[in-house]
Amino acid sequence: MAEIGIGLIGGGYMGKAHAVAMSAVGAVFNTALRPRLEMICGSSPESSERYRAAYGFSRAADDWQSLVEDPAVDAVIIASPQSTHRDIALKSFARKKPVFCEKPLGFSLDDAKAMTEAAEASGCANMVGFNYIRTPASRYARDLISSGRIGDVTWFRGEHTEDFYADSTAPATWRSFGEANGTVGDLAPHMINAARALIGPITEVMADVMTVHSQRGGKQATNDDQAQMMVRFENGVSGHLFFSRIAMGRKMGYAYEIHGTKGAIRFDQEDQNALWLYTAEGPEAERGFRKILTGPAHPDYLAFCQGPGHGTGYQDQIIIEARDFLSAIETGEAVWPTFREGLEVSRVCAAAHESSASKSWQSLTNF
Repeated sequence: MAEIGIGLIGGGYMGKAHAVAMSAVGAVFNTALRPRLEMICGSSPESSERYRAAYGFSRAADDWQSLVEDPAVDAVIIASPQSTHRDIALKSFARKKPVFCEKPLGFSLDDAKAMTEAAEASGCANMVGFNYIRTPASRYARDLISSGRIGDVTWFRGEHTEDFYADSTAPATWRSFGEANGTVGDLAPHMINAARALIGPITEVMADVMTVHSQRGGKQATNDDQAQMMVRFENGVSGHLFFSRIAMGRKMGYAYEIHGTKGAIRFDQEDQNALWLYTAEGPEAERGFRKILTGPAHPDYLAFCQGPGHGTGYQDQIIIEARDFLSAIETGEAVWPTFREGLEVSRVCAAAHESSASKSWQSLTNF
């Protein structure tokens, strides 16, 4: 086993999750590369030192540039605001350092394109943080579809709905301003990634992007609260996607339903350890969706727990990401989802905004 020095930029919500994942991944998956928490950078020297002490890093950085340049930092994790992603990634790749970047890949489509070009030109391992598609249940759903268990897919419905911004009287925050911080920029990428992973590339989009609460705590909001899209996939399947940050009662409504010629699949992230499967078999009177509880027979479950039905959680998804990132670095073989996947998702988001503005179908070839 060899050590690898990890530099983490951002110590908040996702920063903590990645710090914990890098601390645990070696024990969970017995990885050949063992992370060393070398350096962390927050928004100020004071917050950097606070995160260092809390998460167990060896050193705190005064700024992200010094972290990227440090010779003891072998790989970089970007968990800072979207507006910082491009500069950090480009500087890291210029120094031949692998990069894991939280979604969305960039602040804009141009950012995502530049970051992907730099990643591929560098030859370095690169991944983007689409964690929800990595649950054992969703991994198994992909297996069921690819094996033909539900026949030929005919339709897909997906949503990512939450209610964290449902109260329009609460004080405005950074989430109220700028297209990249709206629902299409923030929540939509996860379900667009799921649709692509489960069904295939999206080729056309017809979208309606909406600002429901134009005033937030007395200030004018400048971005969207919810959006819906009709989509066409490369393989001929059609579908519908819905995203909302004001869906009262929904806490983690990352959910999908897939219809096929021989059956159907349903999943809801609020019950992430269960997958619902319908198959057109047996007497009609006995047919119906049956609940499959995840266990050691499902992808990536056994490393966490030997007991069927005991379940995995959110943090475990990030540990799986850490395993894959380390594997990509060790082997030199790309592990999905790379920056290229992040770019393809950004293209769909850009097409959705243009479609909503023009009230027309948009082809992904234009983005």
